[in-house]
Amino acid sequence: MDRRRPGLSARLKLTLSYAGFLAVAGTLLLAVVWVFILRYVPDSPKGLLGIAPNRYLLVRTFVPAAALAMGFLLLFGLVGGWLLAGRMLAPLTRITEAARTAGNGSLSHRIRMQGRQDEFRELSDAFDSMLEQLESHVAEQQRFAANASHELRTPLAISRTLLDVARKDPTQDRDALIERLHAVNTRAIGLTEALLLLSRSDRGTFTRESIDLSLVAEEATETLLPLAEQRGITLDVTGGPARTSGSAELLLRMVTNLVQNAIVHNLPTGGTVTVHTETQGDTSVLRVENTGRRLPPELVPTLTEPFQRGTDRARTDEHAGVGLGLAIVHSIARAHDGTLTLTPRDPGGLLTTVRLPQQVRRDRLLRRRAGAEGEARQPALSHG
Repeated sequence: MDRRRPGLSARLKLTLSYAGFLAVAGTLLLAVVWVFILRYVPDSPKGLLGIAPNRYLLVRTFVPAAALAMGFLLLFGLVGGWLLAGRMLAPLTRITEAARTAGNGSLSHRIRMQGRQDEFRELSDAFDSMLEQLESHVAEQQRFAANASHELRTPLAISRTLLDVARKDPTQDRDALIERLHAVNTRAIGLTEALLLLSRSDRGTFTRESIDLSLVAEEATETLLPLAEQRGITLDVTGGPARTSGSAELLLRMVTNLVQNAIVHNLPTGGTVTVHTETQGDTSVLRVENTGRRLPPELVPTLTEPFQRGTDRARTDEHAGVGLGLAIVHSIARAHDGTLTLTPRDPGGLLTTVRLPQQVRRDRLLRRRAGAEGEARQPALSHG
């Protein structure tokens, strides 16, 4: 960061402003007195009968008094302005100290400024809200990084163990070793790709286009149909068109994760997975419902956290999963201005609902936001 040259503090600037204002006001007052009063006083050495005041006498008596009054006003403005500026800027000092504390790494500090609402209180509340979001985000990132490092360390440790065993035992079956190493590396690659996808969806840096969720659902179910048939799961797609705006790749991954999650969390055999798309007002809705074991209510809110897996999960080597499926779904839905809702079914299984804004609604919101920004810039342009 570039070092700035030292300058006057805001408190000193306000103090000088107050003192300067009083000095200018006093000067104007004296000028008014001079112009509108002294100009009508006769300029004779003696007044009427030699005792009335004249301009000469008034000037000699008025100017020293005026100079003394101006000096008092200046001193009063400096002292009073310094005290008043300090009192007015006290909330800003607290905000600065909180910002400096946060800059040193402590995000748990809060200002919690009391008093009636004003500009400083509004800034304080906004700063507290920002600190709260930052603390939550940092804690989430730290937890995510710890879990990710743990998950990535596991396949690497397994690979090293397999290689050590093969080096010490030359009679080891090479085909079996290669097959196990392939499975471990495939899981590590899948985890890495999932982490990259999750990071990309969190940033929201993607090109938007018009997407029909019903077509995306058909593509995802067609891809996962062999897995469903292998596990004896009936896979149905119902509903009608549901258009939204977003990334075709991310939305396909979102639906694929939901359908795959519904398949691998299903009954051992004879279960069903229903994918339904529809339009409700200005919202496009995607529902994925599956049979399965009953989920504890306290477990459901944690399923969207990274590396959280449901209990008694049936897994295969091909679709072992890395614990990021619903976390990616939640991140993609949020990046598309949508919501994800998980509802446990009474008979067992899970109902997953994704709600995304339609293209028309999003365009209307963007136009309204652009219009509001244009109106906010208009006064500045007119004054320029």
